[in-house]
Amino acid sequence: MNTPLVAIVGPTASGKTALGLELAAAYGGEIISADSRQVYRGMDIGTAKATPEQRGRVLHHAIDLVDPATPFSLAEYQALVVPLIDAIAGRGRLPLLVGGTGQYLAAVLLGWEIPRVAPDHPRRARLAALGAPALHARLTLLDPAAAARIGPGNVRRLVRALEVIELTGMPMSQQQRATPPSRPVITIELDLPNDRLYPRIDARIAQMLADGLLDEVRRLRAAGYGWELPAMSGLGYRQFRPHLEEGATLDACVTRLIADTHAFARRQRSWFRRLPGRVVIDPAAPDARTAVDRALTAR
Repeated sequence: MNTPLVAIVGPTASGKTALGLELAAAYGGEIISADSRQVYRGMDIGTAKATPEQRGRVLHHAIDLVDPATPFSLAEYQALVVPLIDAIAGRGRLPLLVGGTGQYLAAVLLGWEIPRVAPDHPRRARLAALGAPALHARLTLLDPAAAARIGPGNVRRLVRALEVIELTGMPMSQQQRATPPSRPVITIELDLPNDRLYPRIDARIAQMLADGLLDEVRRLRAAGYGWELPAMSGLGYRQFRPHLEEGATLDACVTRLIADTHAFARRQRSWFRRLPGRVVIDPAAPDARTAVDRALTAR
């Protein structure tokens, strides 16, 4: 029997990590992170990385791969994870892809053929200087599908999409053809209404602060990692810059982090709807685990 690839996806704070650990223990699995920030060493609290104790119980992959200053592309992630899935299955284990980064999930589960275009840093600097509104307007003219997918505020991804167009003469959306995985895919999507998700997010942020998130940000800055790095531009890090460097109150930064995380959770859902073999489950439902087991054993 062809071992399936099981993806556990959902917005932040929906319970992906806990379910991944449960299924790994129950079905003999190994976890592959699908979180674009967990690849960075030293960024543990703000990325909700599995704890050392959890990683001691279940083998985890695609975590702590590079330092925060080292670029790590979507193509590199795909090249690492696709053969890793086959290797895990070849050992008689169940590959569990766990995370909420939409592009990482799509690259693996939809089998994107990602353009192999080396970064052109002077070109990127020139494009970034135009600002987000101008970048989005330009991309809307040249690649409407990519512009709609990326949205108007993500300067890094807007720059990358325009860079690919300038270097290849072809929109990125046309280059991202797909070769789906050869094995069956089961996507378990954890989701619940915002009125129940948002309190979970808020509690997660409060726990991160209690665990030392602000000190983690300070350590990264003291180590020389600048705010301009992709690693430092993520949720849980950039929101503290006004407090650490501009005199803003900590409460104001936490309020901003909460609002940004709520918005991020809403955006995540648009990615999950595209994924194959999707089964949506309310993680707080009394029969949630039974529904998950049913989905895994029925295919």
